[in-house]
Amino acid sequence: MSLPRLFVAAWPPAEVLDLLETLPRPPDPGVRWTRRDQWHVTLRFLGAADPDAATAALASVDAVAAEAVLGPLTARLGRSVVVVPVAGLAEVAAAVAAATADVGEPPDPRPFAGHLTLARLRPRPACGVTGARFSARFPVRELHLVRSHLHHEGARYETLAVAPLRGAPATAPGAQDSGAGSSRSDAEFMQ
Repeated sequence: MSLPRLFVAAWPPAEVLDLLETLPRPPDPGVRWTRRDQWHVTLRFLGAADPDAATAALASVDAVAAEAVLGPLTARLGRSVVVVPVAGLAEVAAAVAAATADVGEPPDPRPFAGHLTLARLRPRPACGVTGARFSARFPVRELHLVRSHLHHEGARYETLAVAPLRGAPATAPGAQDSGAGSSRSDAEFMQ
């Protein structure tokens, strides 16, 4: 039996997802747009990893709740990905990398580059939404261990475990606090 593909993520609240949906999605050839249920900020990609070891490592992360700051412009990440840059989560990502260093693939040695993926480009590197003004903020109060199920229509994600960050308010048992409705979220989009 092969190990599942896992990553640690922060999920934006519904009001930020609603705003992301207002970004233009021109029908450019070779552009595969990501969907609302795929929009997240990856704090650490684990790759093929044991879910129990990853869950235990996630529970040991020692980091303070933070604020994710999206924007101010959509941008290219490398040649084939269009993203909304995300600042404010470098310390959380470093704590996740330290706690999960022995789980899955070794942590990426490059500095953390927070982002939310909007589109993947192939074969030609062009996309009409690059450079669009976009800004939003949301609190990150918890970490999600996510399993990625690969499909021809794009990845589908399943949350396996949730761990609170220090300073985050407690949530009701069984509830998953995405920040929606219970937090400050300032968002704007301008063309």
